[in-house]
Amino acid sequence: MNSSVEVEPSRQTVSPQRGSPHAIPGKKYGRLSRLRSYLLLDPLIWLYTLVLGVIALPGGLFDRSGRRLHWFSRAWSWCITKTILSPVKVSGLEKIDTTLPHVYAVNHASAMDIPVLYVHLPFQFRIVFKKELLSYPIVGWQLKRSGQVCIDQQKPTNSMAAIRSAVKSLKGGMPLVIYPEGGRTPDGEIKPFLPGAFFLAIKAQVDIVPVALIGTYELLPMDTYHIKCRPLEMRVGEPISTAGLTMRDMEAVSAKVRKAMEDLYYRA
Repeated sequence: MNSSVEVEPSRQTVSPQRGSPHAIPGKKYGRLSRLRSYLLLDPLIWLYTLVLGVIALPGGLFDRSGRRLHWFSRAWSWCITKTILSPVKVSGLEKIDTTLPHVYAVNHASAMDIPVLYVHLPFQFRIVFKKELLSYPIVGWQLKRSGQVCIDQQKPTNSMAAIRSAVKSLKGGMPLVIYPEGGRTPDGEIKPFLPGAFFLAIKAQVDIVPVALIGTYELLPMDTYHIKCRPLEMRVGEPISTAGLTMRDMEAVSAKVRKAMEDLYYRA
């Protein structure tokens, strides 16, 4: 039986500071901040990536489930979040039954989004990522070996095996993290979602949980290595059911999830 989803049209809420909706008033990041980032924080993060990536390589050869590599990813993320001096406040997660295999739809604002998620989502999960990341040394290998879901955005038909595997994993109890925008935002605003972003959730008939990461864009936007240490937030919304829905409901589901994410993200 098909049940349709009715929602009001998704709206783009305009923030007071266009392009930096969560900037801290009066906070300046000058020369000392840049020196700290370039000479201390960035080298430490590359060191963690290299050392933990190399240590994880042998284990990954015998870890077809990706569970052991998830532990290494979490250790890597913990080191980074402690280094960047940016405490994270988590709200709403206590209302979610984390024993169920939800699809967590997260806004993508920064390269720091992944470490924040690994540290503050207290369970095993897999991430849907774009094929281009496979070209990165160590990181690409880890993504491939740890059971993450690789999607070729240019030729989606090439990803059918990965999609079938992801649906099977969801039905088997493995939560999934997706970035429905398809990539990082260049200006801090939530961008339109990719068509078919919630195909996996509908196919597996699992709830979608909207998640808004606050402050990660201001912490480390695209095209810079200047890490601006600051408090962050992870706001988790109410689950959105896909029970009984079909592919015909995709657009309505997407609009509902985007509205929920915007409400979390732009909330004062």
